[in-house]
Amino acid sequence: MCTRYYMEMSPELRPIVEKAKSSALASRMINLLGKPLKTEGEIRPTDMVPVIAPNQNGARTVFPMVWGYSIPGLNHPVVNTRVESADKKDVWKEGWRSHRCIVPASWYFEWAHLALANGKTKTGQKYMIQPKDSEMTWLAGLYRIEEFRDLKYPVFSVLTREPTAELSRIHDRMPLILPSNAIDDWIRPDTKAEEIAKMAVTDVFIEKAG
Repeated sequence: MCTRYYMEMSPELRPIVEKAKSSALASRMINLLGKPLKTEGEIRPTDMVPVIAPNQNGARTVFPMVWGYSIPGLNHPVVNTRVESADKKDVWKEGWRSHRCIVPASWYFEWAHLALANGKTKTGQKYMIQPKDSEMTWLAGLYRIEEFRDLKYPVFSVLTREPTAELSRIHDRMPLILPSNAIDDWIRPDTKAEEIAKMAVTDVFIEKAG
């Protein structure tokens, strides 16, 4: 599961942030949605952030996107998508086939889920998690276009998968993290998502947060 991540300015992140800041779409989204473009610090669902996706010509581009799909009947955004069912559920099918994105992060946060005697769970220690020997965490996601007051704007969801044995002690899900050399293939609409997902990064560094 992934409901928080962090952006810390680094040589790799800076050009991505600058491209998002200079986007004309970002200005329109800020004005009509009333949201700032967040480029540093802890990122939460419904925030607007830089995301990597292809432009109309298929080239890697940075777009401002809002975290979370709006689903009729739900009073909260859907911010995660299970890899195992992304090609089966109507809300995710098109994204899985051809609308894939990469969410640049420094690391993501997870809270330990502790089992209680009554069968329920409670939230425990907060952890920072990122790939070993890397300043960047490339979160794989899906995106689509939504509309508000005649503004068409992109929203995204982060894909999750079964955790590694090490991470399973904290939570029963983890985000799908890809290596930097898989970014272009992942966002291309003519590639097979299930094949690229096999390249997932699983060797991670875990540290207590706060």
